[in-house]
Amino acid sequence: MANLSHIFGGSWSPPADPVLAPPEQQLQDAMRDAGLEPPDTIYLDGKIHRFKSGTKGTPGHGDKSGWYIAFGDGIPAGRFGCWRAGMESTWRAEVGRQISPADEMAFARRMAEAKAARDAEQARKHEVAADVVDTIWAECIGASPDHPYLKRKGIAPHGARVTGDGRLVVPLFDADGTMASLQYIDADGGKLYHPGGSTGGKFWWLGSMDDPGTIYLAEGFATAATVHQVTNRPVVVAYSASNLVPVAGVLRALHPTSDLVIVADHDKSAVGQRYAEQACAKFGARMVMPPDLGDANDYVQAGGDLLALLTPPVNDWLVTADAFSAQPAPLKWLVKHWLQADALVMVHGPSGGGKTFVVLDWVLHLSSGQTDWQGHKVKPCDVVYLAGEGHQGLRGRIAAWKHHNSVTNLSMWLSQSGCDLNTTEGYQLAAAHIRSLPRTPGVIVVDTLHRFLAGDENSAQDAKTMLDACAQLMREFKCTVILVHHTGVSDEAQHRARGSSAWRGALDIEISIVPPTSNLPMQIIQRKSKDAELAPTINVELQQVTIPGWLDEDGQPVTSAVLVPSTMQATVKTDVKLATHRKTIENAWWASGTPERRGHPYIERGALMEYLVHKMGISEASARVYVRPSADGKLIAALLVAQVIESDDGGWVVSDPVESSAMMIRKKKG
Repeated sequence: MANLSHIFGGSWSPPADPVLAPPEQQLQDAMRDAGLEPPDTIYLDGKIHRFKSGTKGTPGHGDKSGWYIAFGDGIPAGRFGCWRAGMESTWRAEVGRQISPADEMAFARRMAEAKAARDAEQARKHEVAADVVDTIWAECIGASPDHPYLKRKGIAPHGARVTGDGRLVVPLFDADGTMASLQYIDADGGKLYHPGGSTGGKFWWLGSMDDPGTIYLAEGFATAATVHQVTNRPVVVAYSASNLVPVAGVLRALHPTSDLVIVADHDKSAVGQRYAEQACAKFGARMVMPPDLGDANDYVQAGGDLLALLTPPVNDWLVTADAFSAQPAPLKWLVKHWLQADALVMVHGPSGGGKTFVVLDWVLHLSSGQTDWQGHKVKPCDVVYLAGEGHQGLRGRIAAWKHHNSVTNLSMWLSQSGCDLNTTEGYQLAAAHIRSLPRTPGVIVVDTLHRFLAGDENSAQDAKTMLDACAQLMREFKCTVILVHHTGVSDEAQHRARGSSAWRGALDIEISIVPPTSNLPMQIIQRKSKDAELAPTINVELQQVTIPGWLDEDGQPVTSAVLVPSTMQATVKTDVKLATHRKTIENAWWASGTPERRGHPYIERGALMEYLVHKMGISEASARVYVRPSADGKLIAALLVAQVIESDDGGWVVSDPVESSAMMIRKKKG
């Protein structure tokens, strides 16, 4: 064999096995690492053992709040903790070898056994403590206002008592009124719970809980007493920050409609604030916290106005009707009668129907300083256009518009892609870029809605998250948001936006773009204007424009289109025909027996067909065309577009409020 000593620098021998401490010593070391003083002797017998943990206890009593359960068979393992400190930990000895799956299973089994033993011991301790504290509380005398702790805090006893050795004592109760433990407070403010007593979810209260109104929840007794003294309202003592959440749950269950206010301690670690915020979010409470470090009692003793902090002045959420109507508040418009300021607007139409051309025409007028659009006054503003698709086409359309209108500069910014605007990440992405702009936009366009929505547009919940995101954009940037969307797929849905009905309910203005037909031009129809009268329909058309200097790959000029007033105007016959359609649907309703649906006249499809064929003498084939929603200009299509009727379960209801009311009045008069 070759001599390798010159490579290793001498003779080689395997490393010595590490020297492991006995398992008993390892457990003691683990206890020290956890901040406890371990017992001198450790027993690995699977039984629960108590020891003095070194945590703060009653002087001279030597209570054993530390505990451990350890098993010596196999790989030694167990649990240990301290009831006073509220901590526990699992432990497993180092044995100098890799742990096998069988060892892991044995460890899990032992930990379950240890937990069961711990829980049983704790339940026994709680039961014993509950009997003892009842006796102690009964033997204590009422505290005097001259008690050193009360005098130092400037509070009255409020039912607190005093033990024989002079310590203040206050009780902890279950939700059913059973006393579970006591807290002892010495003259210096040192606090201890009665050994073995249950404290989780336990509380006490000052004042009567029967009177309706605000209920306060505080961490400590001194804070609760201070709040009660300045408000004369009931105050519940949770005794610790971590107890705020379960106690708030108990209070909310007992008083579901009360105004619950959590008075948090303002400590450096922010523990009080964190637990208070959790309780508020979970149980519908509100939080008050002193502005300076300390609790509410410290705030009062420093000269703070706690009552003002707890009961802020009433805001202007409720105002008198006289005051509300005294100040003129005319609507503010970006495009008079069409685009309202600080509003949510939806523009919808079929794919390729021209909706983006219309929206672009509006925002390019706004961002270029134009003051007139189709005879309507324009108030110029900056625009952000969130474009989720069709960037190449947008590029050409904007260039064509600028050339056609002799515009050189636009105060408008476009996104390079879409994002899920109704998610936190997507919203922050868009908002961060908008915040970085030199000026706040007056309009934000979302084109199209589908490209910026995470989820299903038919889902009311997903629609709500998107509407919430739009509302947040409107609040943060004080702007109008325009949603560009598609119409529904079915024939009957061609006059309304695709997806959940939640969209229309949230809109301030809804606008349809209707493509041209053989006898009608392209139309811009306002379907809804929440705060103003509906604007008259505008007829427009697209005019081809050659973009100067733009050539395609074959050297041919590039063209796009711009929106211009239509030279093809709808004839008066349209209104006459609509009036005829209205009369036909009413006569058919009378002939079918005047049925109703949700308080509106309703006619079923078969009944309408019956009337058209047998009363009006129309052929069955023609009647089928009359009731087809996609048959432009015919009975049902014309009434749907004019929003006189709405589809409803195999028929139609007369939804136009004026028409519906007139028909119902005539019905009542016979």
